[in-house]
Amino acid sequence: MADRFYPNVFPDFVAEKRTVEEEQLHQPISQGTNESLSKLLTTPYHTLSEKFKRAALDLKETIVVETWGLTRQQVPDFTLYCGTLGTAFLLFKAYQVTQNTNDLAVCSQIVKDCDSASRHSRDVTFLCGRAGVCALGAVVAKYMGDDQLVFYYASQFKEIKLTKDLPDELLYGRAGYLWAFLFINRHIGKGTIPSTYTAAVINETIKNGRKLGGRGRSPLMYEWYGEMYWGAAHGLAGIMHVLMDFELEPDDLEDVKETLKYMVKNRFPSGNYPASEEDPRRDLLVHWCHGAPGIALTLVKAAEVFGDREFLNAAVDAAEVVWNRGLLKCAGLCHGISGNTYVFLSLYRLTGNVEYLYRAKAFACFLLDRAHRLIATGEMHGGDSPYSLFEGIAGMAYLFLDMTDPKNTRFPAYE
Repeated sequence: MADRFYPNVFPDFVAEKRTVEEEQLHQPISQGTNESLSKLLTTPYHTLSEKFKRAALDLKETIVVETWGLTRQQVPDFTLYCGTLGTAFLLFKAYQVTQNTNDLAVCSQIVKDCDSASRHSRDVTFLCGRAGVCALGAVVAKYMGDDQLVFYYASQFKEIKLTKDLPDELLYGRAGYLWAFLFINRHIGKGTIPSTYTAAVINETIKNGRKLGGRGRSPLMYEWYGEMYWGAAHGLAGIMHVLMDFELEPDDLEDVKETLKYMVKNRFPSGNYPASEEDPRRDLLVHWCHGAPGIALTLVKAAEVFGDREFLNAAVDAAEVVWNRGLLKCAGLCHGISGNTYVFLSLYRLTGNVEYLYRAKAFACFLLDRAHRLIATGEMHGGDSPYSLFEGIAGMAYLFLDMTDPKNTRFPAYE
């Protein structure tokens, strides 16, 4: 098990220094020493956030060149998860942080290339399908003040067809389509895509969950490729997370709540969660996609929606698992340190407890100080798509941008 993660040797808490020499801001970060990590952890946050921002913007330039600049208009993978749209999403985040309109313009151009590449795709989700292209395209066009382009992408979104055999999960299924709907309406305005486009999708998702649920198990249960998964990417946590964003019928909302309580009741004694219903004894994975990190984010959301202390306590327990076993040998969002860091940021946002900010800072500083060297030497997996948002260093760049404003962070394409 230990070969999946680095031992966490961080102190439980380190206070920031009261003062710091201004030139520290401009000093290079030494690679891979305990001394350099300790120095980062005691650096005042306003100084540290500038280091994160500089590192993120440097990474962004490399990522744009590697994923789009060298193969422009030839988009082999248009998706946000591992493809070129993830670069556009990173550029959109960079624009939100710096207000650099050049980032927004390049983002828009990448989305146009992804639009062409995805025109005949039958995948319908935000992370892995046509809906992600249309949703991000409409929102970026709104920020650019191009109403005609907003109309084009919104119209394209409305033309997306969901097949009867579509799964319900986040990456490839109905929940991923519903998330794209939420993204458009939150950024552009309620009713941009009318609720008539989602009502039947929500009803179908609830109905399918009840077919497999009950009978002594969770009220709602879902299957993907023969497995009843629990995690954020393919299972219960991801579907419940999205459903909680909608105004559900009382019985439907109660089933969502009881489904989450079923998961909490049947977690491992460690506070971690099974990958699937069929795998109740293997306490191995501590990823966003499977295990405590993704489920913790959903439990934080449940604590906000239901005001139930049980969900907050379970999220805190899951965060302990992430602290102890979540310093993974990968940098990305899906199954890496960057994604796991958002558990602490989410709890910090909800509780205001600075200990969670410290833990987020510790994980992010580990990446800032060591990730490049560990990847270069093969001690950390660079991801099958090394510059991508969910498997590669684009996710790390996104985290660094979020670390500049930790009170307002959200796990990308999930929270």
